[in-house]
Amino acid sequence: MRMRIRLLQWMTFVMLLLSCGCVLADTPPSPLTPWEFRWGDAPHAPQTEHGKTAWLNDKSMAWQPIDFPANPPGREGQQHVWFRTVLPEGEWRDPVLYITSIDLIAQIYLGDELIYQHGEFDAEGKGNFAGWPWHMVELPEDFAGKPMYIRVFSYYTEIGLWGEVQLMDRIDGLHKVIKHSATDLAVSAFSLVIAILAGIFALIGPKRRGFAAIALFTFSAGLMLLAEAPARQLIAEGPMAWETLRASSYYMLPVAMGLLLNFWLEGRSRRWVAYFWQLHLAYLVSAIGLVKAGAISLSLTFPVFDLLLAVTLPLMLLIALRRFSRMGIEQRFLVLSFSFFALLLLADMLVAHGFISWRIVPLSVGTLVFSIAVVGISLWRYRETQRQLAQMNQTLEDKVFARTAELDRLVNELKELSMQDSLTGLSNRRHFDSLLDHEFRRAERHGDRLSLLMLDLDYFKRVNDTLGHDAGDAVLTDVAALLKHHFRGADVVCRMGGEEFVALLPGVTMRDAEARANALLEIVRHHEFRYEGCLIEPLTLSCGVATYPDHANNPKQLLIKADEALYQAKNSGRDCCVICTPSVVTG
Repeated sequence: MRMRIRLLQWMTFVMLLLSCGCVLADTPPSPLTPWEFRWGDAPHAPQTEHGKTAWLNDKSMAWQPIDFPANPPGREGQQHVWFRTVLPEGEWRDPVLYITSIDLIAQIYLGDELIYQHGEFDAEGKGNFAGWPWHMVELPEDFAGKPMYIRVFSYYTEIGLWGEVQLMDRIDGLHKVIKHSATDLAVSAFSLVIAILAGIFALIGPKRRGFAAIALFTFSAGLMLLAEAPARQLIAEGPMAWETLRASSYYMLPVAMGLLLNFWLEGRSRRWVAYFWQLHLAYLVSAIGLVKAGAISLSLTFPVFDLLLAVTLPLMLLIALRRFSRMGIEQRFLVLSFSFFALLLLADMLVAHGFISWRIVPLSVGTLVFSIAVVGISLWRYRETQRQLAQMNQTLEDKVFARTAELDRLVNELKELSMQDSLTGLSNRRHFDSLLDHEFRRAERHGDRLSLLMLDLDYFKRVNDTLGHDAGDAVLTDVAALLKHHFRGADVVCRMGGEEFVALLPGVTMRDAEARANALLEIVRHHEFRYEGCLIEPLTLSCGVATYPDHANNPKQLLIKADEALYQAKNSGRDCCVICTPSVVTG
């Protein structure tokens, strides 16, 4: 239950931040260059804190230049390597070092201070595989210009960092994770739904072998995409559990593909494909079994499997293509989609092992194409050969309709959780609560001021009562436009509800906030509000101001003090701005 709550909090927080246009880094993500490397491991000094090494701040000529901190030349059985670079300057709100993956475990030093570690190092500087998660390494404020050292140990075919290595704002890193996961998660969900439906038909309908093969393939592909999506780390912790799930589903793919081809092929072609998928099934069982027994590392099972797949996958493809001219239209469509998916699998393997430069291979697209092709062909054949089972087809249609209705319901729920007020286009109360906590922590951390303006339209109820709610909505929209134009930069304006608004002003003192508020009141006081071409009576604003740390020491208290100041402004004749004072503060 706690994990589910944590997931909802994480995803809500991330979606709010990613949708917000006011929390942006001043400097875009920056790749790190240049790099240097040095084979071997530095001698440690156990008597010092963190066991600092002799290579930190080393000025010797043993360091050699390298374009990217991975797989330096001349490995020759080496299992230890060091990389170093100098961190650049930049204006980031919350700077982090983003690394796609590490082969296999590593320590990161900033200057002579250990700031991050992936995996556990023993006394000999070695350790076990700890998974391939992405990493966000927090950096101190004074990181610019300091040397960074990365100590890596790997008994894998690759050694060093993998993918992207960039200095960026944390929000940019989270945006990258969500962006790179969206398609994979969507296709994964689609594949798992297909797997469930195909599994049901495999249990109750004819042609059970074909539906069972579809269920196995879509289930394996869906789990593999889920386990490979970067957002998996936001769903649940446990890198090794994710890697085991990824390996099991990945190793099952050729088994499912072989069963699918077996359903369409005949004679010797079917027997050869059967040999291949049985070989892969044996490898899956033995590899995962040995890993669970502690006999081998999970990481070492990937290169062996990839080598096996690099042989069997093209052979299965050739066997299918040999019969291409004798196939029906639906079988040709299946073979073409199979070929497309197989090529993407091979490309993904080449990227994983460094044969081609790193890039994101759209494996989810291949999975989607193959899944749609397989399901489409199977349903088409089923319809052609089982016309008498019209009732079952109707049941399937009802299920699809129910699924669509469920998806529509979920979409509507997501819209309700949106951070934007639908009437005014301003941020809503949910977003304000989250941003207030964030900005308050930042102000505390940096010793900055944080001012809060609570705003309320005076006598707004008379507009609704005399002209109707449509006129009231027009006034609220007009006021929102004035607020957007008046508050800019790092300021944030939200609609709290009804005719009440709030402005959050980071880094603004109490007196500056009062001046801005009075300027806004003057603008509203002289603004001509119209509805359907007709002038509405002049309107005014009342405002209460509270500032951290002058009036409050926590976010909730800051909001309360601003509200109390607004209440005093209302009682002082409206159309004025009141600053929270000791006479207003209640404790």
